[in-house]
Amino acid sequence: MVTIGIVGAGLRGRLFAEALQAQPDVTVVGLAEPSAKVAEEARDATGLPVTASHPELLEAFDPDAVIVATPDFAHRQIAVDVAEAGKHLLIEKPVATTLDDAQAIAEAVHRSGVRCLVGFENRWNPHVVQAKAAMASLGEPITASATLSNSFFVPTTMLSWAAQSSPAWFLMPHTVDLVLWLTGRRPVSVSAVGSRGVLAQRGIDTWDVVHALLTFDDGSTATLSSAWTLPDAGDGIVDFRFQVIGTEGSVTADLSHQGLTVVTDKHRSTWPLSGRIGRSQVGPAVWMVQDFAASLVDGGDLGPGIDHGVLVTEIICAIEDSITTGQTKHITERRTT
Repeated sequence: MVTIGIVGAGLRGRLFAEALQAQPDVTVVGLAEPSAKVAEEARDATGLPVTASHPELLEAFDPDAVIVATPDFAHRQIAVDVAEAGKHLLIEKPVATTLDDAQAIAEAVHRSGVRCLVGFENRWNPHVVQAKAAMASLGEPITASATLSNSFFVPTTMLSWAAQSSPAWFLMPHTVDLVLWLTGRRPVSVSAVGSRGVLAQRGIDTWDVVHALLTFDDGSTATLSSAWTLPDAGDGIVDFRFQVIGTEGSVTADLSHQGLTVVTDKHRSTWPLSGRIGRSQVGPAVWMVQDFAASLVDGGDLGPGIDHGVLVTEIICAIEDSITTGQTKHITERRTT
């Protein structure tokens, strides 16, 4: 039996708790959440105990593993403490929002020898998995592109901490991981541009739109775009598309709503690959956390790992630095898994 604690009792923490309820040989022992209001909502939704902090969670329940589902900028102390306590980790993407924080987490993970999965959930998206399998027939990658954007709803309503994030931090970890995984190429440099002002007028002082160009060690490239300014009355809150062009073919995907659109006289809604079927939640995030737990039970492979997570954080840092300075930024060569 593997016991798991969850730090962060918001939407994601509760989703993970529910996803693991029927997992064989797995028990979620409790959650940690500093907000009294969110903690009470989580108790009502999950029926699980909720402590006020991660040290209390570790002391009260001594879990085998911990899922870190807090806002992106709040990962460092939690992940370091958990690793130093000898507990395995699932850390939501990105690992951290500074390279110093990410490296501190990686050092703690390596020093303690615990297992760590970074939550790049699109590796559990069936369409992305099929795209990865198709890469073997496409020859050598020439270029890739990916767009992942949200409507205004996400920074203005869904995230209370949007001003401490950006489209680069909230969205591009997904697309950076995507192009690295699909192409298998090592990034060597990044150049980026962005614009801001529209969200600032709504009280959220962060980037509206970010565009980045990655260059790889073989000269191939990838272009990434993310915005937090899609209209709320548009075609759903997520726009997610990607393409990889190789010397012998290409693969193209539109993952915005998996083909399902519901239109009434009052509104138009599109649906991603997630939700409830019968008694079970489905979708990439659910399958990811279930795979994490199953790997802890049976000792199976666990990835993407902490070093890959640090690389993605370094790339996002370079993207934001490039926007600010107008200069191309070089990426450190590092081992990843």
